[in-house]
Amino acid sequence: MRVETARALIADHLAVGLHLVQDDAHFAADLGADSLDMVELAMRFEDELNILIEEDESEACVTVADALSLLARKTARAA
Repeated sequence: MRVETARALIADHLAVGLHLVQDDAHFAADLGADSLDMVELAMRFEDELNILIEEDESEACVTVADALSLLARKTARAA
């Protein structure tokens, strides 16, 4: 998944402007995500990318950069 596509998916899922989905943006503090949002977002990435995201991996994603890094690792393994 391209970074731009992942950012757009995050923005869509959290109903925030794409301009807010920057690497240093915190899901909770900056984007208003709660724990349920994060679970649903992980499930959406799993569906889109045909990958498995473990609960501890999802919980470790505090910033957009964390999520993008996780997705890069997961998709590299799946390739």
